[in-house]
Amino acid sequence: MKKTVSILFIIFFGFATNLSAEDSQSIKRISVGEKNAKITIIAYESLTCGHCADFHKNVYPNLKKDFIEKGLVKIEFRHFPLDIAAFNASKIGQCNNDGNANVLNILFSGQKKWARGKTPEEATGYLKKFLKDEGITLDFEKCLADKTIEDYILNDRIDGVKKFKVNATPTIIINDKKFEKALNYKNLKKYLEKLI
Repeated sequence: MKKTVSILFIIFFGFATNLSAEDSQSIKRISVGEKNAKITIIAYESLTCGHCADFHKNVYPNLKKDFIEKGLVKIEFRHFPLDIAAFNASKIGQCNNDGNANVLNILFSGQKKWARGKTPEEATGYLKKFLKDEGITLDFEKCLADKTIEDYILNDRIDGVKKFKVNATPTIIINDKKFEKALNYKNLKKYLEKLI
């Protein structure tokens, strides 16, 4: 099943188009922190990736407290879906188009509840139920069908591969350089402190 989903995703991914400047400006990047922070972290993530969920649970809270809330770091979350379930969840995460990471964080914290199913349709059903259970109100079908958001997400993935050679998630880019050490808070903190 995973092989079929991956093949379908690759075929679908092949049809991504470049957004016009107008479209890309109408979609807000999901980010947290001061716009002009000295350090910018780009996190390429897939919403079905267990290591990405681990980053949000065990690394991001400390990063936020020690660096982001102090105005030293800004983090941008970029989409790098690895399968159809992650692709649909990315559309939901981006759908409110407010640049806020709240829905993204909820999807990662509840990943085990919705990121399952033997078919893409079953996974979509779990995602819809999870959002309802969490009290997240949005037009689910409209979000999934939004072509502008769809292209935006797929172009995030294309840009990640082209600019930074992203081939796995999570991939962390700090001031345009790939973070190559094991992704734990101790390593990240040590690296960031050298840049301040």
